[in-house]
Amino acid sequence: MGKYIELTSENFDVAKQGVALVDFWAPWCGPCRMIAPVIEELAADFDGKAKVCKVNTDEQQELAVEFGIRSIPTMLFFKNGEVVDQVIGAQSKKFLAEKLNSLL
Repeated sequence: MGKYIELTSENFDVAKQGVALVDFWAPWCGPCRMIAPVIEELAADFDGKAKVCKVNTDEQQELAVEFGIRSIPTMLFFKNGEVVDQVIGAQSKKFLAEKLNSLL
């Protein structure tokens, strides 16, 4: 069973290989907590196909600045090192899964 990857500035390159969803979140953010189970389910569903990652913006402020995160939750979709899509706010599992599948 897959688990999401906690990203920091030290290991962020993991998200730049293949297809990845990166969830920028914070522990105090209600909508972030609301979609946390969805992110965990997607990590399991896409294990071996795409990476599902999370960045705690409180602990990794430099990454939030680097990617221009102004509102959380923000999910960035990467393909081969490039940001190819962005979604802001809580979304359904179906919506996020369709986005990931379209990149595979």
